[in-house]
Amino acid sequence: MKGQYIVWGKILGALFGLALLKLPGLLIGVLIGHWFDKAFKQQFERHGGFNGLFNDSADEQGLFRYTTFAAMGHIAKATGVVTTAHIQQASQYMQQLGLSEAQQKEAQAAFRDGKAVNFPLRQQLQHFYQTYRRRKDVLQLFLEIQLSTACVNGQMTAGQYSLLQQVAGYLNFSQAHLERLLQAYQAQSRFSSGRAPRDNGVARLQDAYQLLGVTADVSDTVLKKAYRKLMAQHHPDKLMAQGVPAEMLDVAKRRTQDIQAAYELIKQQRSSR
Repeated sequence: MKGQYIVWGKILGALFGLALLKLPGLLIGVLIGHWFDKAFKQQFERHGGFNGLFNDSADEQGLFRYTTFAAMGHIAKATGVVTTAHIQQASQYMQQLGLSEAQQKEAQAAFRDGKAVNFPLRQQLQHFYQTYRRRKDVLQLFLEIQLSTACVNGQMTAGQYSLLQQVAGYLNFSQAHLERLLQAYQAQSRFSSGRAPRDNGVARLQDAYQLLGVTADVSDTVLKKAYRKLMAQHHPDKLMAQGVPAEMLDVAKRRTQDIQAAYELIKQQRSSR
C-alpha cells in the first residue's frame, strides 16, 4: 500500500551489528540498513511495486506492443482517413523492429483496432498507464513513438495534435512537456536528415541545441547535464529492463545516436570559438 516500504535492511543490519559490536554495532547496522532499504525501495517502486513482482513480463510487453500500434492507428485515423503514408510508416516500422510473421499480424490487427471510431482509447491508455506509471521513461518513449506517427507527412493536423494532447494527459504528461517533445522531435528530424538551408551550418547547430532541449547561451555544465539526462532516458538497456520489448527499441536507439551527434557538434563548435 502507499506509504509502506521494506524495512528488512534496518532489521538485519541491527541484528548483525549488535552481534558483532554490541551497541555501537547496532547503531552502525541500523544506519547501513537504512541506506539499503532506501535504495531497494526506489528500485522496488520503479518496477511497479508488488504488482510488478507478480505481473508476467511477457504480458507487459504484449500490452506495450498492442497499445503502441493501436494508438498509432487511432492517431493516423484522426486525419479523417488513413493515408498511404501512414500505412507505409506502420509497415516500415514493423519491418525495422524485425517482428516475426505472427507478431506483424498482431501489430496489424492492433493498428486496425485503433482505426475504429469506437476504439476505447482512454480505457486502453489508462490500463497502459497503470502498468507503467512508475516508469516515466517508458511512458515518454511511447509518446515519442506516437509523435512520429502524427508527423509522418511532415506536419500534423489540428485533430492529431488534439488527440496527442489527450494521450499525453492520460499518461500524466503536461501540455508543456508534450510541446517540448514535439519541438525536440521536429529538430531531430531536420538534424538527422540534414535538411537545412545553406547557412554555414547555423540552422543545423540551432537544431542540435533544440534537440537537446537547451538554448545556445547555456553553460557547458548545463549542456552536459541535459545531454546526460537525455541519454539516460533513452538508453536501450535501461528501457528494456523496464519492460519495453527488445524489438521496439529502434526509436530509442536512433534518438540516442542523434543526441550524441548533436552534443558532439555543439562541443566542436564551442571549442573552435
